[in-house]
Amino acid sequence: MLITLPWTPLTQASEHTRHSALQKAQHSNVIPKHSSKKTSTHSTKSTSRKTHSVSASAKKPVTKTTKHTTRTAKNHTRATVHQGKASRLVRNEVQMETVWTEQCSRARKGHKKHCVKVKTTRPLATAAHKKVLRAKTAAISTLMNQIGKPYHWGGSSPRTGFDCSGLVYYAYKDLVKFHIPRTANEMYHLRDAAPVDRGELQSGDLVFFRTEGRGTADHVGVYIGGGKFIQSPRSGQDIQITSLSEDYWQRHYVGARRVMTPKTLR
Repeated sequence: MLITLPWTPLTQASEHTRHSALQKAQHSNVIPKHSSKKTSTHSTKSTSRKTHSVSASAKKPVTKTTKHTTRTAKNHTRATVHQGKASRLVRNEVQMETVWTEQCSRARKGHKKHCVKVKTTRPLATAAHKKVLRAKTAAISTLMNQIGKPYHWGGSSPRTGFDCSGLVYYAYKDLVKFHIPRTANEMYHLRDAAPVDRGELQSGDLVFFRTEGRGTADHVGVYIGGGKFIQSPRSGQDIQITSLSEDYWQRHYVGARRVMTPKTLR
C-alpha cells in the first residue's frame, strides 16, 4: 500500500535549500577552473615574453664583443708570429760591421806617398749588436705584417698598399737617423748606406734590381736571410717573399746597401 504524506511548507523549504546548494556547488566548480586557466595562460605568456626579451637583449652585445675580441686576438697572434719569425731570422746571423781604413806607403824622395782604402769586417760589440738586432727584428716584423697586401703605385701605407720603395720607406723611416728617399734609384745612391757584396748579405740589407733599363736601379726589396727577400713586385701582385736565386732576379740584380748600422740607427 502506498502511503502519501501530506504537503507541508517545511517540505518545500528543504527542497529549495537543497536545490540552491547544488547550484552554488556547480557554480563554484566552474568559475575557479576557468579563472585558473586564464591566469596560468597569461602568466606563462608574459613569462615567456620577458625571458625572450631578456635573452635577446643579452645575446646581441655578447655576440659583438665576441667577434671584436676574436678579430683582435687574431691580429695580435699574427703580429706575434711574424715578430717571432723575424727574431729567429736575425738571431741566427753573426752581426758584423764593415770598417774602411786608409793605409799609406812610405813616401820616397821626390815621390808622394801612396794611400789606399782597405775594407775590413769585424764582429759588433755586445751593446751595438743588441741595438742592431732589435732594429732588424722590428723592420722585418713590420715587413712581414704587410705580406698579402696589394701593390699600389706611389703607395706607402697599409691602408692603400705599397710600391717597392714605399714598402722600404714605411719599414725604415722611424728606425734610422737619415731621411729615406722615395725611389729605388735614390736609395741605391744613398751616402749613408754602405755597399754590400752579395756574399756578405745580412737580414735588413736592401737589394736592388734594374728591370726596365731605366737608371741604375728601378726596383728594391729587403733581404731577410736564407737567400730570400721581401718585395712589392708590380701591379696586380701582392707583397711576397721571393727567392734571390731565381733566374729573373739573378739577371737583373745590381747590388745591395746596408741601411742599419750602429751609427745610422736612432
